[in-house]
Amino acid sequence: MSDRESRPAALSIARAFIYLAAIAAGALAMGAIGDRPSLWRPAAVVLAASLAIGLGEAPALRGYQFTAWIAAAVISALIYPDLLLHVGPVDLSNKWIMLAVIQLVMFGMGTQMSLHDFAGIAKMPWSVLVGILCHFTVMPLVGFGLTRLFSFPDEIAAGVILVGCCSSGLASNVMAYLARANLTLSITVTAVTTMVAPIMTPFWMKVLAGDRVEISFLGMMLDIVKLLIVPIGAALLHDYLKHAPPVGRRIAAAIAIVGAGGLAYLAVGGWAHVEGAAASQVGPWLAVANYLLGAMAVGVAFHWLVRLAPVIERRMPLASMAGIIYFTAVTTAKGRNELLAIGGLLFLAAAIHNALGYVLGYWLSRVLGLDRTSARTISFEVGLQNGGMATGIAAQLDMLGTMGLAAAVFSPWMNITGSILANYWRKRPVTETVA
Repeated sequence: MSDRESRPAALSIARAFIYLAAIAAGALAMGAIGDRPSLWRPAAVVLAASLAIGLGEAPALRGYQFTAWIAAAVISALIYPDLLLHVGPVDLSNKWIMLAVIQLVMFGMGTQMSLHDFAGIAKMPWSVLVGILCHFTVMPLVGFGLTRLFSFPDEIAAGVILVGCCSSGLASNVMAYLARANLTLSITVTAVTTMVAPIMTPFWMKVLAGDRVEISFLGMMLDIVKLLIVPIGAALLHDYLKHAPPVGRRIAAAIAIVGAGGLAYLAVGGWAHVEGAAASQVGPWLAVANYLLGAMAVGVAFHWLVRLAPVIERRMPLASMAGIIYFTAVTTAKGRNELLAIGGLLFLAAAIHNALGYVLGYWLSRVLGLDRTSARTISFEVGLQNGGMATGIAAQLDMLGTMGLAAAVFSPWMNITGSILANYWRKRPVTETVA
């Protein structure tokens, strides 16, 4: 089917879902007025999902489709939490399942990065340094201040601080692109904050949240390596292999074979030995070594798979989006009762946290000598956090339904405001030269 033929078909499908959304809205209204949960609950879910699908074919609203899917996931989780937490005997909030999903998300994001992204450090070192300093000072301290302003339970307060302590996410790169800001600076700052997160995130959590929840600096550092560095490293290995010399390919292949052997060993029962050694001093490092070797195997395997079917790489962002929707739904379902009790205050905290990130990121950059275009870039880098990383850490600490709630609330709000600010700045370009 040609593009010209498929476009009307897509529009017809979108129109059908808009009609379905209208019917669901009517059923929702009747169910709410008549106090009939059996009617308004499914109608709310159908309405949210139908709008998320329909927005994809409206050019002016297409940029909000992912946010609409996040909203649909949250609504579904609040209404039918049990359905989103278990499939038969399988606990969908199990920390190992969450780890696998979040690693998939980070790997998908990593395929949109390249080793070249780090070249910006040499080209604009001061701008990159300003971005890193602003990111890892403003947001942790703002999050800490909000926990003093609002009386959140300890684990939820720690989650607010945690969101502020995470690295910036690839959403900031998308917003910088939409805003026609300094995209090279955005990509570089995101790459560097991701690499230093294993040090900076546990440091700030220990300092700012250590009195609320038990924080192990080493334990959290290793968790971040598993969640962030390992999958992104696998993706960057794939990028390296695109242009690697023959000797580099052979070395990578040899290490990948060792990594594949390690994964096979774990699959046939070796993981019990690794867990048995976890209590020793070398146990955690042994686990990380296994993850790193596994990442080599995955990176090489993915590279050869993409050579056979290039479309796979282009579809990886969709896999990341699906993973984000998954862990948002599971986190919301897990912490449903807590969210219903304090959701209003947590939403207010998200709005303040995000707004101060944009404002302080922009004006601190200007005070430190950055041009307006670069200051807009740093505004996104400071205001937009990696919610998936926060969710993963909370899951590894077995606090998904409490510490993880902040990420479930903050992330959709950041996507909405980031899109609005990016489009606002896009219509108001600056004329000065980018530094």
